[in-house]
Amino acid sequence: MFDPIRILVVDRDKVAARNLKHVLDMEGCQVTTLFGGAVAIKHLDAGASDLCQFEVILADLGLDSVKEGFFLRHCLRLQPATELIFISDKISINSVVDAIRQGAFHYLSKPIRPNELRQAVMRAAENSRHKQRQQGIRRQLAEHKEDQIPLITRNSSMLRLLEQAGRVAPLDLPILITGETGTGKELLARFLHDTSNRANKPFVAVNCGAFNEELLANELFGHGREAFTGAVRDHKGLVETANGGTLFLDEITEMSSNMQVKLLRVIQEKELRRLGATSPVSVNVRFLAATNRVVQEEVEAGRFRKDLYYRLNVIDLYLPPLFKRQGDVPILVQYFLAKHAETINRRVSGITHAAMECLANYTFPGNVRELENIIQRAMAFATGAEVTENDLPESVRLRKTAPIMQRVDNRLLSLEEMEAKYIQWVCEEVNGNQTMAAKVLGLDRVSLWRRLKKMQSRPDSSANNGNEKR
Repeated sequence: MFDPIRILVVDRDKVAARNLKHVLDMEGCQVTTLFGGAVAIKHLDAGASDLCQFEVILADLGLDSVKEGFFLRHCLRLQPATELIFISDKISINSVVDAIRQGAFHYLSKPIRPNELRQAVMRAAENSRHKQRQQGIRRQLAEHKEDQIPLITRNSSMLRLLEQAGRVAPLDLPILITGETGTGKELLARFLHDTSNRANKPFVAVNCGAFNEELLANELFGHGREAFTGAVRDHKGLVETANGGTLFLDEITEMSSNMQVKLLRVIQEKELRRLGATSPVSVNVRFLAATNRVVQEEVEAGRFRKDLYYRLNVIDLYLPPLFKRQGDVPILVQYFLAKHAETINRRVSGITHAAMECLANYTFPGNVRELENIIQRAMAFATGAEVTENDLPESVRLRKTAPIMQRVDNRLLSLEEMEAKYIQWVCEEVNGNQTMAAKVLGLDRVSLWRRLKKMQSRPDSSANNGNEKR
């Protein structure tokens, strides 16, 4: 922790209070001492407008007229992000359990050992700062306006993306949105529509991978009366339904070659012909498309028409996967807790530090959509006011993390050793697939191969790395 821990010591015994202060001062803490529970409550009341005046309160109320339960309730009301540690020379199991159940962080028995004090204070301060971060996130979400921010983020690259999207939204040009499944491509498409000049017109979305060629043609372009058995009236397709507004074509690369030709004609000529109809219908639609595939590879493989690609890819917006913006996980967690409180478990409003650590170490192959599912599941199993580590799926709890911070023979690793261990870990995580490993590491395959060769040539190298899988 870089900022000094703010601690309040409460004790009627001035010598004991000063001894505690001396130990904590040596640790670089910012310590205030107050003599008596009533004085402390008055002081906290005067600073109640602060988010967290003190991160930790150490209170010995053994000889005080103020009782522990009364003091605890007032502290929680006045400083909800503060962690309270009671000190006593007469500790009973019942009193400890009762106090912790009401919200106390810990109990220390006299005589206090300095190491025990330091460890308890460090853990309490870490927990307090976690609470403060959650409170700050809740305030941000309370100020959040759905019609202004389409994707909840604090990530700098995501914020730049939204800024770019805001600039191109009014230009009425086709836009291709790329990114992995679950990153929020439709949310970005809705933002582009809502901030365009077509905002008061329809926004229509269709998943091109959900229909075969015949059904997709009927879905997009409609049909005329008597076009087939049972067609008793003219039917408008989604392109006509979106007239004047925006049509969002999700998973555009799943569209068949014949459908690509038909769509290209509609984009170029600004008119369509319903199935079984003889006269064309003029349309004024802005086309937004999205895919989770690498479109250039689809074009080179002949699965996607080059001319359609150039028509749709006037502007390309890429949504990064969640593991590349892990800093957004806490704010997304709080958003999903609030979003699903009414339908799943309205008692759950927070998440423990240990549970958040598990999520911070998870790679989210399903991206934001997977995170939302994880939080929904955790809320369903939660028994208290917070999601705990045990409420998370086993795959999240037991997820391995890169072993870059471990010691060898009780010494810290060099930068070269840390790099080698991280490369080895990534290779293991992708089952030895060097193409995938190179992509994760941001390297080309030749550079990765050279690093692996160098690692294997070291006498102490025990890395196999699954190099045979290519």
